[in-house]
Amino acid sequence: MLILGLDPGLGTTGWGVIRADGNRLSHVANGQIRTDASMALPRRLALLHGAIVEVVRSYDLDGAAVEEVLGNSNAQSTLKLGQARGMALLAAAQADLVIGEYHPSVVKKAVVGTGGAEKKQVQAMVARLLPGAKVAGADAADALAVAITHAHHVATARRLIPTRAPLS
Repeated sequence: MLILGLDPGLGTTGWGVIRADGNRLSHVANGQIRTDASMALPRRLALLHGAIVEVVRSYDLDGAAVEEVLGNSNAQSTLKLGQARGMALLAAAQADLVIGEYHPSVVKKAVVGTGGAEKKQVQAMVARLLPGAKVAGADAADALAVAITHAHHVATARRLIPTRAPLS
């Protein structure tokens, strides 16, 4: 199963693709999409959407996961982050991908074991879980962590679905 993880941001959106085969995870690709702060907001959003669409088209994905917005004291920044997140959700939805959405504390708990983990701890665990991956930056590491979280949640859901013997 190929999973795209997205860590949305208006300035920088991280993305990462992993392969999940049961409990085995492997790195496929990752990167960061940057927009120029001097550009008009609608143009930045359009560029972000187009770049995510290109990532989606580049892989035969089975699903996607997007980190939820963590509100902060600056309402304007939170709103812009939400708009960038909307572009990520739209690009994945247009490809008919099943999309998981995860709060940052859920991602930290899934990857590190505690919801209050520091960014450095998340990056260290991503490196450990995906050995050999050359991570493009902090946002790409966060995106890979979101993909790992989705892989864990999907695997757990599959184990919980009861199997039924065929009626004979």
